[in-house]
Amino acid sequence: MAAPPSTGTGAPSPSARAAGGDAERPVPRVRVRAPGEPRKVAYLYLAPAFLFYLLFAFGPLVYTAWLSLFDWDGLTVGTWTGLDNYRKVLSDPDIRASFVHSFELIFFYAILPVLLGLFLASVIAHGRARGVTFFRAVLFLPQTVATVVVAIAWVWIYAPDGPLNEGLRAIGLGGLTRSWLGDFTWALPALGMVGTWVTFGLCLVLFLAGIQKIPHTLYEAARVDGASHFREFFAVTLPGLRGELAVALTLTVITALRTFDLIYVSTNGGPGTSTTVPSVLVYQNAFSNGRVGLAAAVAVVLTALIFVVAFGITRLVDRDPAR
Repeated sequence: MAAPPSTGTGAPSPSARAAGGDAERPVPRVRVRAPGEPRKVAYLYLAPAFLFYLLFAFGPLVYTAWLSLFDWDGLTVGTWTGLDNYRKVLSDPDIRASFVHSFELIFFYAILPVLLGLFLASVIAHGRARGVTFFRAVLFLPQTVATVVVAIAWVWIYAPDGPLNEGLRAIGLGGLTRSWLGDFTWALPALGMVGTWVTFGLCLVLFLAGIQKIPHTLYEAARVDGASHFREFFAVTLPGLRGELAVALTLTVITALRTFDLIYVSTNGGPGTSTTVPSVLVYQNAFSNGRVGLAAAVAVVLTALIFVVAFGITRLVDRDPAR
């Protein structure tokens, strides 16, 4: 085979250089993006919502944290106090008791509605009862009513001569009647039951929607294996509702921790401080007692607590059990 022609100067000809260069030069690799792979342009679409969040959500939170470092009555010039307001939050027994009341409300606002919702959702989904859509709408109805209206209605129900006490007298249980919202022992549980009535429908609707997406073949396989309804619930239904359970617990716990209007309208934190919660303390200190710095400190601590609890619930409930 003939050798490639030379240029006469000892250097390889252009055709030889081209041939050798193709063998030595690496071929540029073109990266092909997989479908759905994030692109930098997506941040441009997220930017307006992110700026809106910074301006109207994160900005006020930072300003509240700044106010918590001052002793300020809202009118005159504030005095720098550093972390003194946070020390009061941790040392004041009334403030600590208000946070305890919020945790007690979690049982009524979150745990009890979730347990009832799981039970009824399982019964409704596997039963053949008629009018399920109607009852589901009725049970969800409290979510659509303003909390102020709910509070006024239940103040009337809990009144000494209200329907609850009259009903107890009618069935011969007059010894159980009391001024429910004026009783130091029963005021907080009575308001908690209102929270159960409000949040129960939300949990039920979430769980019913979640059960519908669970493959029916899983239930058939469990029945073939001889699983009882109780075993079927824990083996099939509950694992299939992990996502809905995380959402329900997160929403209801946040509602319990930040509840304000129901308590403010019904008892205003009374009798005494038996129904006082952090959000009521924030309002009282900021607008009634002229202690804006302390109110801001309570608000910051409450916000941090809500974030930690919600994050913990999400990680705990939504965790893959296979890992």
